[in-house]
Amino acid sequence: MPAHPRAVRPGPATALTGLLLVLAAVLAPALSPAPAHAAGSGTGAVADALKKSPVYVDPRAESQLPKPDADALAKKIKDADKPVFVAVLPQSAEFPPATVLKDVRSLTGMTGLYAIRLGDGFNAGADPQVMTKNAVQNLVGAVKREGDHDAKSQLNSFVDQALGQAKGKAPSSWTGPHEDGSATAAWLAVGGVLAVGAGTGYAVLRRARRKREERERAELDALRTVVDEDITAYGEELDRLAFTPSEPGATDEMRQNYENALDAYDKAKEQMAAARVPQDVQPVTETLADGRFALATLAARRKGGPLPERRVPCFFDPRHGPSTIDIEWAPAGGAPRPVPACAADVARINAGQDPEARLVHTDQGPQPYWNAGPAYAPWAGGYFGGASGLLGGLLVGTMLGSLIGAPSAFAEVGHSGADSLPGGGEFSGSDFNPSDFSGSFGGGDSGGDFGGGDW
Repeated sequence: MPAHPRAVRPGPATALTGLLLVLAAVLAPALSPAPAHAAGSGTGAVADALKKSPVYVDPRAESQLPKPDADALAKKIKDADKPVFVAVLPQSAEFPPATVLKDVRSLTGMTGLYAIRLGDGFNAGADPQVMTKNAVQNLVGAVKREGDHDAKSQLNSFVDQALGQAKGKAPSSWTGPHEDGSATAAWLAVGGVLAVGAGTGYAVLRRARRKREERERAELDALRTVVDEDITAYGEELDRLAFTPSEPGATDEMRQNYENALDAYDKAKEQMAAARVPQDVQPVTETLADGRFALATLAARRKGGPLPERRVPCFFDPRHGPSTIDIEWAPAGGAPRPVPACAADVARINAGQDPEARLVHTDQGPQPYWNAGPAYAPWAGGYFGGASGLLGGLLVGTMLGSLIGAPSAFAEVGHSGADSLPGGGEFSGSDFNPSDFSGSFGGGDSGGDFGGGDW
């Protein structure tokens, strides 16, 4: 039989040569001259800058966001490892208000969330796999209505809220050798990469994972306190009801309502005990909402009154039970809108008093949950984002508004084919939906074209 040739194993020199070739391909963009328009102006210069750093300030707009503030904002975005791009530009013919967002997105070629401060105006757009259009519009509207119209306050407010919602990772080009380094410096880096690349990459991944886990653990601890209070209040309500299945007048329907209420109590405790990440809280509050409706139905049956309509819980404090009607109400500094409220809060508002809001702990002290930041999105989502749905515009103008109204706040992207597209921070070139970076202002409440003067 003819001898089978033995497979040739690549020796150390061969493997090293292959690795050098790979590294040369990776570093080639860094060693190539910058595009001719990089040192110029217009959307091309903006795009080139955003490939290297998350924040770009046109020299003519530096008075709006000085370099120390721009550097601090860029560091915040990089530390969060999110594909959020910010540009501060002057009003100029180079930046047409109706197209500047989509032009910058197209020339940058990176999937992400793009925010532009144009003169005194502000707008944003995003690829749907990073943030839904509805979420972007709600967030832009909320930030614009906060009242802080200077660039530093507005951009930091937007970024602080966006970082908790945006999907995906920051582009790797933000950490590449794009500064004044020479080709020699880049090639010297090859040796370092060969020596420590694998270990460094692993360390970076571990560090990023550890930071994410620490953040999620802190958010879950805060949510656990709030949910435990909810469960305790629900158990006390069960006790106050003092229903006995064998009591005179008890019917099978009453017993079934009571059994459902007890099951919800046990299930909520089990779900919370099993929670490992903040998103695990949403099913817990969904269960509590189901249980409170069962209690409300049981109470109505015992009194012989009309059965309650299945409605979302009281907006001001879900512990108040199902809402009874919608009433006009406005958050501080916001526009009036109809919100679902329990009978007691309706009476308070009609009497000119403040409703009894659910307060939670924040670094600024106790705050209504809708002003407490994105960490409470899963908690509120269970009460208001389930099958019964959150009423349109309920939280517009509050910190949670864009979160509760956005599917991406509670589930992975899986609509309109977005899950098959490049993720946040990845290169997609000009293959994106322009409508995600355009639209109308609608009275300044949403994102869209930079037209009008309603910024």
